[in-house]
Amino acid sequence: MRKIVKKKLLSYTYIISLGILSSFSLPPYNFFLINFFTFSALFIFFVNQRFLFSKMEYFFYGWMFGFGYFISSLYWITISLTFDQNFKILIPISLVLIPLFLGIFYGLATYFFSYFKKFSNISLVLAFSGLLSIFEYLRGNILSGFPWNLISFSFSDFSYLLQTLSLIGTYSFNLFCLTLFVLPSFFFLNKGKYDKYFVISYGLLLISGVVFGHLNLQKSKETSFKNNNFLIKIVSPKIAIERFYYTENEEDILQSLIKLSKPNKDTKTIFVWPEGVFNNTELDNLKKYKSIFNEKFSDKHLIIFGVNNIVNNQTFNSLAVVNNNLDKIEVYNKNKLVPFGEFLPLEKYLKNLGIKSITNFYNSYSSGEKRNIINLENYEFDISFLPLICYEIIYSGRLSQKNNYDLIINISEDGWFGKSIGPHQHFSHSIFRSIEEGKSIIRSTNNGTSALVDPYGQISKITESTYEGVIEINQIKNPKKTFFSKYGNNMFFYFITIYISLIFFLKTNREIK
Repeated sequence: MRKIVKKKLLSYTYIISLGILSSFSLPPYNFFLINFFTFSALFIFFVNQRFLFSKMEYFFYGWMFGFGYFISSLYWITISLTFDQNFKILIPISLVLIPLFLGIFYGLATYFFSYFKKFSNISLVLAFSGLLSIFEYLRGNILSGFPWNLISFSFSDFSYLLQTLSLIGTYSFNLFCLTLFVLPSFFFLNKGKYDKYFVISYGLLLISGVVFGHLNLQKSKETSFKNNNFLIKIVSPKIAIERFYYTENEEDILQSLIKLSKPNKDTKTIFVWPEGVFNNTELDNLKKYKSIFNEKFSDKHLIIFGVNNIVNNQTFNSLAVVNNNLDKIEVYNKNKLVPFGEFLPLEKYLKNLGIKSITNFYNSYSSGEKRNIINLENYEFDISFLPLICYEIIYSGRLSQKNNYDLIINISEDGWFGKSIGPHQHFSHSIFRSIEEGKSIIRSTNNGTSALVDPYGQISKITESTYEGVIEINQIKNPKKTFFSKYGNNMFFYFITIYISLIFFLKTNREIK
């Protein structure tokens, strides 16, 4: 009995270690080659034990792999709990419970994989990668959705291959990545008649993707620029996150932002400040700073920033566009809120347990109902943009049903995650969204990475999270229409249908007896 328990513990340790190793393929490390070992090893582990394991053992081992993957790559979430003494007791709980919950999606994928144990090698690979990708899609969409750290982000630095996102999107790309990472397992399994042809075919598909990416990036050099008669300044400050718990320093913060912005009254300019600039004053009460804005800015200026907005006794985390008189030009109320960070799920019950949301003085924000394109043409700025606040940038295929805008503006506060890997992971989503949507992305963050990313995912200008600074933009590449922006995540379901067809077609021809 003791030998059985010891063997189980060693097996779980091995699988958790594979998950931890895989996490180093993600930003900022990007050691994507690790996944060829870890996912192939995980796949071979299941295949070698397929006639010995019960379905629940399939689940538990998949769950443990996911736990290792997420505890190593999402540890930074707990940093947001260190700024208030009331939350520190939750640190060990969140450190373990969040990865355990997210790991369930891996466990469910491997549980259903157990139904394919008698299939051919090719069918097994397709079923394994297909099921993992399906449950990763579900992870990104059910409840509020959390599509963070899909394995496809391993290729965040591989710009050639990423260009396929403009055709198939992140979830389809994730499906192909998972299949790719399992291919080395064919060298360690009993050879099937058609296995080598499958590996060669997939290799050719990979080469085709790289060639397409190379041609796409060559094409990017010929992309025209939008003729703007104004300047855009992306402001990236380093304001301490502790400001959320104090009210007396707001004007000092405002003055520091203005100093960093260096407004020239004669230059037509749009200033983009980060999320949560005014965390203690709601939008309608900003007029108390009117004299400061009148003194520092002119009628040739527009300022974009994050602020609380109270409407009908509901508080929204909002992006506002104002002029030098602090008149409201446009306001966008954030649609997708961060669970526990901006709103408390089951608030009626959890508040009785003393659990509160982290931001907004512990009260939950309300969610905006729609995301409208903001057009500034009526204010003599020939530009339109899609507003996104913080982690709204992470949702593939769910940004907007309309595509008739020039660029995306994403404001964020990344100080909640300290000097961890979190801000690097957050920024990588901007690269994926820009390629998918064919739009430039302007990103302004406090304590994070601010940048201009072009429609091909290339970083034109950047201010790293360790520095404060201002990025000046004189011109932006014209947007391009992408196949994915038209069809969205329908592409993922098309590919899953193809995978299912191949799994059962090849199973009937090459079934293992």
